[in-house]
Amino acid sequence: MTAGTTSTRRPVAPEPLGVPRRLRFAGREVPWWAAVLVLYAVSRLLTTALMLALFIAATVGHWEFASPRMNPTFFTFSGSWDGSYYSQIVEQGYPTSLPLDSDGSVQQNPWAFLPLFPLIVRGLMFVTGLGFYPAGFTVAIVFGAAASVVLFRLVAARAGVSSAFWATAFFCFSPLSFVLQIAYAETLFFFLMFAALLAMIHRRYWVMLPFGVAAAFTRPGALALPLALAIVLVVRFVRARRGAETFRPREQLTMLVTGALMAVAGMAWPIIAAVVTGTGDAYVSTELSWWTGFIGNVAFVPLTPWFLLSWRYLSILGALIVIGIVAGYTWILTRPSVRALGTEVIAYAASYGLYLFAVFLPQQSTFRLLLPLAPLAGARGLTRHRKARKAALLTCIALQPVALVLLWFIGYP
Repeated sequence: MTAGTTSTRRPVAPEPLGVPRRLRFAGREVPWWAAVLVLYAVSRLLTTALMLALFIAATVGHWEFASPRMNPTFFTFSGSWDGSYYSQIVEQGYPTSLPLDSDGSVQQNPWAFLPLFPLIVRGLMFVTGLGFYPAGFTVAIVFGAAASVVLFRLVAARAGVSSAFWATAFFCFSPLSFVLQIAYAETLFFFLMFAALLAMIHRRYWVMLPFGVAAAFTRPGALALPLALAIVLVVRFVRARRGAETFRPREQLTMLVTGALMAVAGMAWPIIAAVVTGTGDAYVSTELSWWTGFIGNVAFVPLTPWFLLSWRYLSILGALIVIGIVAGYTWILTRPSVRALGTEVIAYAASYGLYLFAVFLPQQSTFRLLLPLAPLAGARGLTRHRKARKAALLTCIALQPVALVLLWFIGYP
């Protein structure tokens, strides 16, 4: 390009933005990570106060809980439902045979829950002497902080510091943010997924690998990472063919190996469950046992769960609603402010959304399972408008007690 001319080509592979060492927060200059951690701490104080108030009111008023509890304390109150399965894994390990009901169908059991979180909690219990629920609470809090820091970094890399701060605020104060401090594997999963995505944004694919493999043994859904990496690989290859960027064969090979190893890790748990129990479909049958109360005993067919549920209760209207949800999510991912987050974030969001649609039966846990999509909250269409972002944050805070009452005393999280 000669002097005096301008290029009409729009950049297709934006370079990650830098994060300044210090930010102006609460009227003073502080390290950026300190600002994020203060934000996280304030959010945990708020949620803890809400949960503690509910626990005291329920105890004094003898309210019935949606989940029965033995020896109720604030920590057991904070770690019921799935937490009890993680406790069982820590104390007894995984069963070598699957529990069956009178009809021979597999009942709910610990094989639905992956081993990394209980392994970390068990290590903390060994070192500190804590019981499962306080240890699980501690692990969740620590990894929630780590996930918030990484989320800030990855959004800042594409949308800038202001958008990153607000995306992190929405994450920390979201209506379902209680999962950041209960004895679930969620916060560990968030940290690993966000760290893998950040490594992908910076094109450090070997760095991405250990986070992706660890995520595969934390919660279902980690297969979204190798799929997203495959999409990025194709996009970069096409750009290179068009001369828009350089894509060396060595880098292509790194992406292929990283994606393949993450995919193998993501498919390993069903094989492990089959080998240990001697039942080929041990993992799938266990997962289906959670569906029985909603749609009865059914066979698993990918891409059908949302239609199975919606058709059962709303017939053709339900199917149309599902189609509308899919179309709406696709529309969101194609908005300019969302696309500005970069190919990696869009590929990740599309892949994780496909996972939820392909294998998950929508229920009350759906909103909790949407939290790994928190990077989308950094879209400038939301964060650059002062009224919109404040309204969104206040709505999140107002819905926290509503979510707690609904999920602790009527349903379950």
